[in-house]
Amino acid sequence: MLKIDRVKTRINDHIKISPVRVISDDGTQLGILSTDDALAKAREAGLDLVEVAPDAKPPVCKIMDYGKYKYEKKKKTHQHSHTTKTKEIRLRPKTGEHDIDFKVKQAITFLKHKDKVQVSVLFRGREMAHIEEGQKVMEGVIEKLAEFGKLESTPQRTGRRMMCTIAPK
Repeated sequence: MLKIDRVKTRINDHIKISPVRVISDDGTQLGILSTDDALAKAREAGLDLVEVAPDAKPPVCKIMDYGKYKYEKKKKTHQHSHTTKTKEIRLRPKTGEHDIDFKVKQAITFLKHKDKVQVSVLFRGREMAHIEEGQKVMEGVIEKLAEFGKLESTPQRTGRRMMCTIAPK
């Protein structure tokens, strides 16, 4: 027996119950037939007889290309869906202009990949006395990223860290 979606699926000669309700490959009902007649119709069409509703009375079987069905099912589960991640760039109030530009370039690639960017400015020691320097750095980064993303949360200070989040456009 083969498994699809953790449900036991019976195909062709593995279907032991008779009679069964048969649905053709184009979706029309062929009625209630014996399992042998249903298998004969499936083979005549060059397809498989697949039990789709074993709990129904009588069980429902469909004439289909089982290999193609499995392939389509697998293809649907492997579709690329992007989950948004939050990437962080960390800066300091004394970070040089070139280093800030490099971090901004990284943030732009994150935003182009549809990821959120959390910009953090960390303060150490006496830097806490000059918070305005960190605010200037933060405003500069936000200004440079404005065309690639929108400001989701404004810069907020929590302890020794100032943070804001930028979401992709």
